[in-house]
Amino acid sequence: MDFKDKDSLASGVVAHDGAIDPLRAPTMWAVTGDGDAPKGRGLMLGDGAATFDVCHVGVVLRVLLGVQAVLWLATLYDSAGPVDWLMRWGQGSAVALPGCLLWLVGVCGARRWLGRRGASTQWAAVVLWGALSAAYGHVQFWLMDWWLGQQSLAPWALVAPMATGAALAAVCLAWLRQRQGRTDPAQVQARLVELQARIRPHFLFNTLNTAIALVQVDPDRAEAVLEDLAELFRRALASPETHSSLADEVELARRYLGIEQLRFGERLSVNWHVDESAGAALVPTLLLQPLVENAVKHGVESDPQGGWVRVEASRKGGRVVVTVSNSVPSPLDPAAAPASGTPRRGHGIALRNVRQRLLLMHDVQAEFETALRPVSPDAGQHCFVVRLSFPAGGTP
Repeated sequence: MDFKDKDSLASGVVAHDGAIDPLRAPTMWAVTGDGDAPKGRGLMLGDGAATFDVCHVGVVLRVLLGVQAVLWLATLYDSAGPVDWLMRWGQGSAVALPGCLLWLVGVCGARRWLGRRGASTQWAAVVLWGALSAAYGHVQFWLMDWWLGQQSLAPWALVAPMATGAALAAVCLAWLRQRQGRTDPAQVQARLVELQARIRPHFLFNTLNTAIALVQVDPDRAEAVLEDLAELFRRALASPETHSSLADEVELARRYLGIEQLRFGERLSVNWHVDESAGAALVPTLLLQPLVENAVKHGVESDPQGGWVRVEASRKGGRVVVTVSNSVPSPLDPAAAPASGTPRRGHGIALRNVRQRLLLMHDVQAEFETALRPVSPDAGQHCFVVRLSFPAGGTP
């Protein structure tokens, strides 16, 4: 059964002498709990090959800027002045950039082969390729001079660029290994948090109690609740994978919000504006659900008057933009504040978790922003907005 075809689940709550009050328990997805992180697929590449995955734009930019910084400093030592330094830097860049790009392309293409080799073979291959790439950069620059009839190539002239290329390749490999070593624990922690973000038992019990209450007054809706609860559990408790499609994440969030609309009834208003062309984008699993849960918990549950949640997803060129916004209880409303008199603030666990996993997947190509914005220029009310932007391609 398709949840989106079940209008009854989004129509509100059945008010029958408080029959479904048991569902008004606090939130249902845990961000803390017990359990061992299962063995998912991890990265789409193997763990060894992931070390050499230099195809990401962020890695390419860092390597190029690092080489340029070294070249910038090296040319300062032998320059007679600013103009001479710029000339030497330009000439050095003409040699370094082609060699650097060739090294990146070669390592990227051979990343799976390198991942299956031992550490000594990896070091030897990467360093040797760095020397050969630097030699290529020097030779292609010399060919230009030779064509202009300015100088001939001496074998000894290749020693310096090859040694420099080998040294810089070794530095880059050390950085890549250190980067992967820093990423792996973060991924394990992200998977653990993801596993701990599974359904709490009380959510199951409360939803079943609701279904029992609905059996007496609306058997069809009770059946719908159980079917969609079963689908929600099936999706949430399936073997976790690092990646999922945005369309699947939207569907999971729809099911969650549908059950929450039974809990809150008219207090919760949900608006969806999802561009179907954005559904194929790959995202970390459980990307949207923690965000919409956060919106319900802090924007609706804490406000006696209720509130709204709005989810938007659109494709703009080669990028997908996802926005989750929710109403914010007025600080002037004493009923919306806890006994302490100060608004309840969360710990930001869900937001940090989503941000961390999005950056691990898309690196510098990912954007994650949160802000408190006015609903309209003339209104005194505000809304909390979470904005995500990432590549629309099928692979990270």
